[in-house]
Amino acid sequence: MSGSLGNKEVMAENLKRYMDMYGEDRKTIAEIAGVSYFTVRDWLVAKNYPRIDKIEILARHWKISKADLVEPLENREEKPQKVDFVKELSADDIDWSWASAGGKPISERAKANILAAFYDEIQEYKKNHPNND
Repeated sequence: MSGSLGNKEVMAENLKRYMDMYGEDRKTIAEIAGVSYFTVRDWLVAKNYPRIDKIEILARHWKISKADLVEPLENREEKPQKVDFVKELSADDIDWSWASAGGKPISERAKANILAAFYDEIQEYKKNHPNND
């Protein structure tokens, strides 16, 4: 890679930055992402790279874009910023009675994934239809 960081290293660096920024430790990140403490440790030492659903969960948690976690900060035109998640829509704002898995209510993690996908779709729509904001 001759002087540049690889994907795992970039992710590790960015993850550490946000953990420091928000005062969160490995245990907290593990709970948020629904993974083990050791998985977070592996992310932080660039041993492994998180799956996209985990990146989406963390981006939503910190109200940042996924790019803020996976791209080198110095290569970005803009510094990381909080993004508008449809005026701070949260899982508590939605009646989830329609959603179930095998007759049981869906998990908080599933709700977070649904909201993250919803947000991504809205952002894509806004990008493709700039006059309809």
